[in-house]
Amino acid sequence: MSQNLSETDLSHLQEALNRSGQKVTPQRETVFKVLLAKRDHPTVDEVYNRAREAMPGLSLATVYNCLETLVSSGLVKQVNIEREPTRYCPNLAPHAHFHCRDTGRVYDVPVPAGTMEKLTDVLPGKYQADSVELVFRGHLSKGTSS
Repeated sequence: MSQNLSETDLSHLQEALNRSGQKVTPQRETVFKVLLAKRDHPTVDEVYNRAREAMPGLSLATVYNCLETLVSSGLVKQVNIEREPTRYCPNLAPHAHFHCRDTGRVYDVPVPAGTMEKLTDVLPGKYQADSVELVFRGHLSKGTSS
């Protein structure tokens, strides 16, 4: 993992945290860096283990708090798949997820522009969606590799 966030990522972190009344801390910066370094939708435990490489004294409670702050400030999305642990995704562009039952991995799935918004057209009556989460579940097709 690189030592520092890029200027663009650091600026994005500062702006988002400022908007939500929060400050950049070394812990929040480290957790955000972990999420950006390997975009594999890690669980809290995976974030914790990776972050401790850069900041050995970091506690699990601090990682939970940092993730909560990053989510509430709009920098990261929570990805909840059935009864599995929550995963974290820094990709804020509209997209779906694919959950491979064989490996447990979660992948981003790009969707054509406007698709996620169009899905709200099927809502009954006067219901209005605040967000749309689309998850495909399946497995690797035989004869292919990941």
